[in-house]
Amino acid sequence: MVTQKPEVDATIIVPSYRGVDRLPQLLDSLADQQDGTPSFEVIVVVDGADDGSVALLENETRLDLRSIVFPENRGRVAALNAGFEAARGDVLIRCDDDLVPGPDYVSAHVNAHRGSSGGVIGLYLNEYSTTPYAEVYGRDADERFRRDAYSAAPSVVWRYWAGNCSITREVWESVGPYDPEYRLYGWEDVDYGYRIIAAGFEVRLAPELETPHRVAAVTTAIRARRAFHSGAARRLFERKHPQAGLPSAVPGWSLWNALVRGLSRVPLNPARLAGVVDALLRFLPRGVGRKLVALSVESSALGGYRSPHTAKENF
Repeated sequence: MVTQKPEVDATIIVPSYRGVDRLPQLLDSLADQQDGTPSFEVIVVVDGADDGSVALLENETRLDLRSIVFPENRGRVAALNAGFEAARGDVLIRCDDDLVPGPDYVSAHVNAHRGSSGGVIGLYLNEYSTTPYAEVYGRDADERFRRDAYSAAPSVVWRYWAGNCSITREVWESVGPYDPEYRLYGWEDVDYGYRIIAAGFEVRLAPELETPHRVAAVTTAIRARRAFHSGAARRLFERKHPQAGLPSAVPGWSLWNALVRGLSRVPLNPARLAGVVDALLRFLPRGVGRKLVALSVESSALGGYRSPHTAKENF
């Protein structure tokens, strides 16, 4: 059997929901790739609720660009699968619409797959606007996250699969689409990273692929709501992959963890409770504010994990 040569070296798949304000900077960055960049196409999947994104994409002439437009919101997993299935490239790059790729972005992703087949992750370089949440918690948490990621054992790197990553076509054809059971926020990416290694391929972090990211979680309320949904999605992941060896989602016993456990049982919308924290941050000492944000986020994640059936009600 003769394998047909891909029509382009790489395809960039961009899932986008209400992205008209984010897409211009992304498209500008992709149009400004350095000389000698491997050939690439861009597929933007507009996930319903057209806010002007369709016209913006139709007027883009600098890129080899196609758009797929859903008539209604179907979720990020459906958008990703539609983009990957339409791709013509050999290297398939997942790129969220709030990333700001550098001029070597495509080259670096393609080069990361030279001589090997598997998955490659570039971490986000989160760019925060100046908010109380960012000042007391967000920036420090982001630095800790990246430090922990780069010190992680190779066997667990798959847990960092997210919105700046790439696979070869061989991996896509072997692993298949993202799992449509993940409907709310979180863990569809982790699920895919795990399935890559379960299929016998390597997943690795590439520091050269770190990419600026215009972070969306700019308040405690937003971060807590996402943590709640992520906790619920983790329960789904554990049901699907009990052999994955995740550490326990329920924290051990300590005074701090007792507070987390107790607050996770409070039957309140996590975003509403965290909104109170946001209102207080301007008036509290930095250390106290940091503790309150951490308590809100950690208890929300545990609450979602314990009560996954309530996730849609709190979306």
